[in-house]
Amino acid sequence: MTISGVALLAICTLLGTFLGDLLGSLLGVKANVGGVGIAMLLLIAARLWMARRGLLTPGVKFGVEFWGALYIPIVVAMAAQQNVLVAARSGPLVLIAGIAAVLLCFATVAIISRLGKKGETMDEIEAKAQAQAQGDATSPGKRAV
Repeated sequence: MTISGVALLAICTLLGTFLGDLLGSLLGVKANVGGVGIAMLLLIAARLWMARRGLLTPGVKFGVEFWGALYIPIVVAMAAQQNVLVAARSGPLVLIAGIAAVLLCFATVAIISRLGKKGETMDEIEAKAQAQAQGDATSPGKRAV
């Protein structure tokens, strides 16, 4: 049933909001800290758990996918409600955590780019395709199409 997928999203959103508020109070910040992200992670985990157990019916899958497609605008709307100034005024921990998160993301991207194998650029791919096309057209036993 599609309503089950919507119910799963609602449960994850409520749990994420609760955990975000709890995390904010533990950190001494008067704001929800990561509640929407926590809800998204819970939804992904619940969907994977249900799929592994064979409980992900087409209706539940449709409900989760439908709201998953709308989740980014919902996240933006929920994040817009949060008062960043109040969070920043409540202590330097928020700014330190934000800067640390950005630096961690930069470092992760650098590490992944160095670990990954070097792929071909689009120019190299096009040059190979043109060379192959010219080679096929000029080879004696083949006709140009």
